[in-house]
Amino acid sequence: MNYEEHAKQSAASLAAVKQMEAGLAAGELDMTRYFHEDFVWRGNVGCGTKEGVEAFRSHWQKPFRKAFTERDYKTEHFMADGEWAACFGHIEATHSGTFMGIPATGKRVRIPYMDFWRIEDGRIIDNPVSVDFASVLLQLGRDVFGGEGWEAYDRGEKPVPDDEGL
Repeated sequence: MNYEEHAKQSAASLAAVKQMEAGLAAGELDMTRYFHEDFVWRGNVGCGTKEGVEAFRSHWQKPFRKAFTERDYKTEHFMADGEWAACFGHIEATHSGTFMGIPATGKRVRIPYMDFWRIEDGRIIDNPVSVDFASVLLQLGRDVFGGEGWEAYDRGEKPVPDDEGL
């Protein structure tokens, strides 16, 4: 594939993703026009894997929207490379329903994410995702690392391991 074809494919991939993001932000429930019939959503630990649009809708979109309302999507940057597109950003939302066993607090939270999408036939077929649920839980008062997170190194609260055995 030459440079011009690659650039055209990259632009088309980015356009497909931005249309889907606009649909999510608008609160659309039927996302079938954005996703390929063989779509797979692959989240990090705590998020799971969703095979197909209906599984995405019922096992991600609905529980997420129930737990977090008044969502404002803040995508910081989009990128595209051929059939792949990606972005990172965060969602600002109100904790309005049970999340990971924590009843609604009414707190505004920041939900950081990174999304990667592979586009086939103009629709998303593969979607590896990382949603920082550990950060969200910390905002809600639960430290999943029990105070042992490596940020303690950054703050000088924990001694940095020596080089022996490396």
